Amino acid sequence: MVAALASLPSPPSPVMFQVGPFALRYYGLCIALGIIVATWLTGRELERKGFEGTLALDSLFFIVPLGFVGARAYHVITDYELYRGDPFPGVFEVWNGGLGIYGGVVGGFIGLLIFARIRHISPWMLADAIAPGLVLAQAIGRWGNYFNQELFGRPSNLPWAIRIAPENRPPGYSDATSFHPTFLYESIWDVIVCLILLYVARRFADRLKNGDLFVLYVSLYSFGRFFVETLRIDPAFLIGGTIRGNLFVSSVLALGFAMILLLRHSGTRRKRRESR
Repeated sequence: MVAALASLPSPPSPVMFQVGPFALRYYGLCIALGIIVATWLTGRELERKGFEGTLALDSLFFIVPLGFVGARAYHVITDYELYRGDPFPGVFEVWNGGLGIYGGVVGGFIGLLIFARIRHISPWMLADAIAPGLVLAQAIGRWGNYFNQELFGRPSNLPWAIRIAPENRPPGYSDATSFHPTFLYESIWDVIVCLILLYVARRFADRLKNGDLFVLYVSLYSFGRFFVETLRIDPAFLIGGTIRGNLFVSSVLALGFAMILLLRHSGTRRKRRESR
């Protein structure tokens, strides 16, 4: 009883208000706010690089649609068991949750490549400008999971544990009342990654190559995501029947992109030492 009183409450409904068939959900609002903030920050970063900030707004028409398609496709493919019995219209009901961040990054990057080619600018320069805003948007978007009472972790008695309604608890956890708010952990980590990227972009501007900041973003985000995945208990696609798929993906990306960043600058450091 004491633990339940010390935990954080969840909202009673994922819907802000509803008029007839139209419903405004907190999940969609969080995503929209994330896009707005990311566009603003990307514009600032582009201006700092000597480009027009309006490029950030123009790129939305390519990056956001393909990002949504990629995010939903990743979720549906990796969690198809949720839709096997009745795939339509369930696979299209994005407002109920179900967007895979890694799929969104891949889809959005394809949109970025198309936009950069049309506007004759470096895609890696644009990716670097987008990276801080992108991870900040993820931090905001994660709060949609709070309102949907989803993507939480193992049962916990910590003061910041979140209470989950019985109908939203996974099978086998009906007796537990509060759980790790893994969406909150990831949101906090995303804000930290955003601040790191902004610092690196300014502190090491003379040493960075186009694409370095985006590579660093993937590595740092995946590093934090790895530890979040170790706490989560929601249904997930498994590799080998035991390993959570996103746990494997995040570990490979964290290490792989860190290695890419090191390899990109290994020759630079060698030349710097030889010139002394």
